[in-house]
Amino acid sequence: MKILVVEDDEKIASFIKKGLQEEAYSVDVTTNGYEAIYLVETNAYDLVLLDLMIHGLSGVDVCKNIRGKNITTPIIMLTARDAVKDKVEGLDSGANDYLTKPFSFEELLARIRVKLRTTSTLSSAITIADLTIDTARREVKRQDKKINLTAKEYALLEYLARNQKKLLSETIIKENLSDMAEMSMSNIVNVYIYRLRNKIDKDYELKLIHTVRGLGYMLSDKNV
Repeated sequence: MKILVVEDDEKIASFIKKGLQEEAYSVDVTTNGYEAIYLVETNAYDLVLLDLMIHGLSGVDVCKNIRGKNITTPIIMLTARDAVKDKVEGLDSGANDYLTKPFSFEELLARIRVKLRTTSTLSSAITIADLTIDTARREVKRQDKKINLTAKEYALLEYLARNQKKLLSETIIKENLSDMAEMSMSNIVNVYIYRLRNKIDKDYELKLIHTVRGLGYMLSDKNV
């Protein structure tokens, strides 16, 4: 799942990004309200974490602009202001939730999980053949056997599953999994595809992860 963090405090933004990536979320970060609007318009985010005080536009103005374009992506507003009127203003602008700084990262994760569970466009489970991915619990099973994945392996598998039967190039995968794009290895996608194959396909006759040489990868229950 892909999250946009809009936060002008670099330390806080870095802390949130690192923590979310460790939980297998793909994360983009911006400090500017105008750029935030552009990113939401041009990317399919599952959720936005929006600070109230940012460069360019305020979080309230960003939220109003996004909602004015009929974009329904869940928005959790983050702010150091704890006055009731500030919370009401944030919620009235279109935010789905409000979290006051300082907050515990565990609470932030819980708020994120709640919003993602209640978003109608997201399914809590993805199934392809005998492979099941429970996106709420981050659990993967094949033929009811639990498969343990690292955060990056899970993020890649979920992305492939949400785009199953679509051919995805390495460039597209990196663009949508920002933590992979930031890694220095040029063949990083291929490395994690190899690791996933060993866990997902190695012991099963039906292979689900396919490579189209020179073009990309696909998760499918049919041969490519």
